[in-house]
Amino acid sequence: MMEPIKRALQGVTTRPDFKKRLEDMKEKVLSDKDVQAFLNSRQSEVDQGMIDRSLNKLYEYTQQSKACQDCPGLKECKNLIQGYHPKLVLNGKTIDVQYDRCPEKKKADERERQRSLIKSIYIQQDLLNATFADIDGDDPSRLKVLQLVTGFLHDYNETGKGKGIYVYGKFGVGKTFMLAAIANELAAKDHPSILVYVPEFVRELKNAIHDQSLEEKLDMVKSTPILMLDDIGAESMSSWVRDEVLGAILQHRMSQQLPTFFSSNFDPDELKHHFTYSQRGEKEEVKAARLMERVLYLATPVRLDGKNRRQ
Repeated sequence: MMEPIKRALQGVTTRPDFKKRLEDMKEKVLSDKDVQAFLNSRQSEVDQGMIDRSLNKLYEYTQQSKACQDCPGLKECKNLIQGYHPKLVLNGKTIDVQYDRCPEKKKADERERQRSLIKSIYIQQDLLNATFADIDGDDPSRLKVLQLVTGFLHDYNETGKGKGIYVYGKFGVGKTFMLAAIANELAAKDHPSILVYVPEFVRELKNAIHDQSLEEKLDMVKSTPILMLDDIGAESMSSWVRDEVLGAILQHRMSQQLPTFFSSNFDPDELKHHFTYSQRGEKEEVKAARLMERVLYLATPVRLDGKNRRQ
């Protein structure tokens, strides 16, 4: 059985057109500037026999993009292994092709790694792509936030501690967007954070009373290295929410000096007023003042101005 196959292969390889195609391929491969650069750098190690034995690998190498040249993008990567580009290496008596992550793949992996550092609870997913590059640095109120974040990052990198920011302003001016951009800036420095939309989180905690997962969910938010509470004051106010949920979270974070950021439609005085009255209409100024002491201990208030960007 083997003899007929061997004779057939010999017949193919000895045909003039096969030899012509082989010579053409060899000429094309050896005229490739990257192949020439590799062979010139390995002159003392590579001989003609090694080149002939490795012609198929050299051809494989020349047919692909290197360093993302002439590549339409990661999703349309034309290489043999998507997101990886070839590199010529010596492997014993042959020349081989090694595949390494290409520049675009490295960028995509880094973005994914940074995204994994940001956990969100009930936050609109498209907002999580916000970056400082998207923020108008000519706006004085936004510039103030950027300056405070720069100061925070310096302190946090030095000591593992730092005062957060309480971003407040009218509906739709970009407060959540600002928190998400801060979270991405922190992720770029390898600092994980959790971004929580307070109204929905409070509703979840109310349901968690029945399935006995309340403490677990509270502990996660209490102890995360950097916490961002979005839209505080928009939740349905009750003594339980103020004292047992927000009060407990902020007390723990204050005692452990864990950085905490906030966004709200209310300025600090308005937020205090919001927390003063229970759902039964009872006026509880002392408890509201105690909660606001924790908020202001943890964060510096900054008003965010601008037009409603949701219209």
